[in-house]
Order: sequence, then structure tokens, then C-alpha cells
Amino acid sequence: MMFTVWAPAADRVRVRVDGIDHEMTATEGGWWRAEVTGSDYAFLLGDDERPLPDPRSLRQPHGVHEASRVYDHSEFTWTDHAWTGRQLPGAVIYELHLGTFTEDGTFDAAIERLGHLVDLGVTHVELLPVNSFDGVAGWGYDGVLWAAVHEPYGGPDGLKRFVDACHARGLAVVLDVVYNHLGPSGAYLDRFGPYFAGRTDWGAGLNLDGAGSDEVRRYVLDNALGWLRDFHVDGLRLDAVHALVDKRATHLLEELAVEVEALSTTLGRPLPLIAESDLNDPKLVTSRDGGGYGLDAQWSDDLHHALHVRLTGETTGYYPDFAAPDALAKTLREVFFHAGTWSSFRERTHGRPVDTRVLPGHRFLAYLQDHDQIGNRAAGDRLSATVPAGLLACGAAVVFCSPYTPMLFMGEEWAANTPWQFFASFPDPELAEAVRTGRRREFSRHGWVAGDVPDPMDPATVARSRLDWSEPGRDGHREMLALYRTLIRLRRDRPELADPRLAGLVVETAADGSWLVLHRGALRLACNFAPDPATVPLAGTPGEVLASWGEARFAGSSALLPGHSFVLTAPA
Repeated sequence: MMFTVWAPAADRVRVRVDGIDHEMTATEGGWWRAEVTGSDYAFLLGDDERPLPDPRSLRQPHGVHEASRVYDHSEFTWTDHAWTGRQLPGAVIYELHLGTFTEDGTFDAAIERLGHLVDLGVTHVELLPVNSFDGVAGWGYDGVLWAAVHEPYGGPDGLKRFVDACHARGLAVVLDVVYNHLGPSGAYLDRFGPYFAGRTDWGAGLNLDGAGSDEVRRYVLDNALGWLRDFHVDGLRLDAVHALVDKRATHLLEELAVEVEALSTTLGRPLPLIAESDLNDPKLVTSRDGGGYGLDAQWSDDLHHALHVRLTGETTGYYPDFAAPDALAKTLREVFFHAGTWSSFRERTHGRPVDTRVLPGHRFLAYLQDHDQIGNRAAGDRLSATVPAGLLACGAAVVFCSPYTPMLFMGEEWAANTPWQFFASFPDPELAEAVRTGRRREFSRHGWVAGDVPDPMDPATVARSRLDWSEPGRDGHREMLALYRTLIRLRRDRPELADPRLAGLVVETAADGSWLVLHRGALRLACNFAPDPATVPLAGTPGEVLASWGEARFAGSSALLPGHSFVLTAPA
């Protein structure tokens, strides 16, 4: 077979195949080639005798520091030939971490739980990153070989079995990918060429616009297309795109959107691109003919923050601005709370308004919890650890009755008691200690006691973070799961709830923010966030109760709601 590698500055490159070294030939554009028969291979640059894995490796059976292995996509037998995909409008997304979704933490074990997701009613499964990182356990955001599937999860065939099984059950798969940085262990890209330029909060950033950046950009684009084409993945979640520094006239994200659109046309199924961004900039999801990048959706952290403060009362860190009584109503109507307005956390103005006349709500993801907002708390505690069940129910009702694309984090649907904590397993003891002490130092600055921060390197931290699948059948959890199933079913059955139009969206709220009424066509969602009963105007005579938490009573066009409760009504 033909082995190739891009190493533009090297004066000599060898490929070690099954233990035997072979000289490679320099070709145009800094590429080197050699035709050799074999399976396990690594590259040696110059006279350095240290073999390095292939930057474009498809399989790393012995970890990110060792030899790569040849992998042939054509050898897998797919059964999803009739699959035509799932569009993002009308979707319900379920975010999960493969390693802690089940006790075994493998693709095959996750397949055994897909029936739960089908019964729940979700349409898309969003996997946290599954590419290769150093160690056995980790969140996945320290990946260093972007095209190789993490071997402890089941490797490339394991991912394909999972995607194939999802498609057989009508579930689309969105894969979280990280292009803004590489992990701290096993990142050898800079040995091969000018891959890096500058730094992000998490490590070296990619060279997207400097000398030699054409091949670096191609590296990203080919990786993205490979997941969608070769692994049959249905969409990508793009991690922290605000950290992609690109000053070219055509931004990498726009270039990616163009190429994915072409692939979508070829494959005949939708391939949505969903960005995580701290910019509060609607340009990301504005069409290209409208001057935007043309991505399909982006996460809406502002709505999460407004909901979190309303439910918990927490006002530390980046939450203080969201303590405003109208914060939740404002974000429901306008998407961003910070939209060219002052951000006290950043100590500057931030964001740009969304033109709700032209941008639909399905381009923004709404969520009560996600992996970041749980796992980046010192103890990794979920809302269910501190928030009463009634308030959890109110938060879920707001998310699923909103005009946005709803997303939930694994276990949220049954108010899981298990935390989801930060964990890693770097074999290098110095790196492990640096991560451990850095984590404690970070949280001590925010008022946490260092001793209360779980050791991210302790296997017990991973064990605590695994879902307990006995919980859904227990009292307290069973009722929450039933509510989530009802809300998701209603969103599917009642077109008013999935209506993505933002212009003219009516949200009423108490002066102190203690109650809220969301108008969805003729339907009314009334939430009482306060512990005491409240009389809430419905602007119409209620008829059928579609969903509720707590027993509401009605008088004319008002509802008397118990504390920490909601009701969703249809007109008489």
C-alpha cells in the first residue's frame, strides 16, 4: 500500500512498517511517499530514531505514542443503506459521554441502552469526542489523533457498529469534534510541519492562516468529512469555535460549511454543523448569502445561564448578570442576553443581537444541563443534587416548550443522583500531578475548598461519574423520566411547541421573575419558580391540561399554581 505523510521541512523521512525501515520519496507540496506492504507503521523524521504515529492515523491499537495501524473502511459491512438521516429542525438531542454512559464504557455496551433513548423520544445522539487521547479514561477533549477512534471504547469498528445500530433504531448521531487545540500528551503534529500557531486556553492552537496553513486547513476539513462519509455520522458539534483564530477572507468555518453541504448533497442526507461559541454572534448561523458562515446551529449558553440562576439562585462566576428578573424572559425572546450589552464577567460589552425576524429558533440549542455546566463545577454536581424536583420539572418544561432545539445530558431525564466529574488518566506522573494541582488551584480561586475537589486521576472519580441504570425505576426518578417522555412526545405531537419562529414570541413574567408564562400558539406554559403558591395569568381560558408538575387549579383565565410547579394547557 502507499504510505504518505506531510513533512515539508524534513530532509529525510522513513516509514517503519512492521519493524522494518523504508526510505520515503519527497514529492510536491512537502509530501513524502513510499509503497510498502504491512500493517503497523510509524514515521521517522530526519535522523531521529524516535518513531512517530501518523498524524492522519485511523487506528492506534496501543495508544497515542505508539505505531499506527492500517485500517480499511471498506471491510466493515453496513446495514443502514435505507437511512436518509434526520433534519435538525424538530430534533431533540441527547448528549452522552461514551465512557460513563454504561458500566463497561464501550460502544457495544451503549448499543444495549439505545432502546431507552428510543422510548424517551430523542432523535439525535450527540457523542462527546471519541478520538484517541492518552490514557484510558477522559472526557475526550484532550485528543491528539483526530481520525483514530479511542481503542478502549471499541476502536473504529466499534463506532461504526454504534452508528449502524442507531440508524436501525431511527436515531441520528452527532459527533463532538475538537479543532481548536490538541491535548498535552501525544501531540506530535509540530514535529511534522507548521501545524501550530499561538495558544488557546487549553493548549497550542492551529495555524489556520499563516505560512503553510493550506495543508493544516485541509487536515481539519478532511477529518470532518471523514467522520461524516466513512463513519456515517450524521452531523458534527464543533467545540469552542471562538478559539479558532483565522484571519483569512474565507473563515475555516465557512469553508467547512461549503464542503459539508456538498457532501450532504452527494450522500442524500442532512449533515448539520453545530457550533459551540462564546461570541454570542449570530453570524455563525446566518446563511452565506446573508453574509454569515452558514452553520446550522449553535449552543445558547445564555439561556442555560438564565435558567440556572432562576432555579438555583447562584450568582457567582459568570452568573451575576443573569440574576436580573427579566433575564429568562429576555433570552427566551431574543436568544442572547448579552447582545451588544455590558457583561460584568468580561468587564466589557459583549455579543450582537439576533434578528429574530429572519433567524429561526431551531438554529440555537437550549439545555438545562450539559457536560460543561456539570463537569466544570468543582464537585461535578448535577442540578438534581441541590434543586427540588418541582424546579427541575419547570426547567425541563421551559426547554422543551421553547422555540429552540432542545438538548439534554445523559441521566438528566431521570434526575440522576450520580455526579459527572472531571477525570483524566494520563500515564505520565508529572503531567497527572500538574492536572491534579491545576484543577484544585483553579477552583480554590472561586472559593471552593481544595479538599472538596475530586482527584481527576483517581479511578474512583470515573466510577462515581457512571450512570446508575437502576435509578430510572426508583421512586423520584421514575416520575421525572415519565415527565421527560411526556414533554418530548408533546413537542412531537403538538406543532405549536416545535414552531421555531421567534418573531412575536410572547413571554410574560412577574416583576421579580418568580413566575413565567410562555405562549406557544394557543398553548400556555405557566411556571411558578417560587416556593409559595402563585396566581398566574394565562391570557385565555384553559381547557385540557397537557402536562404538569403539581396540581394546578383554574379560575377564569388564571391558574393557581403550587410552589415549584408548572402546567401546560390547551384552550377550551
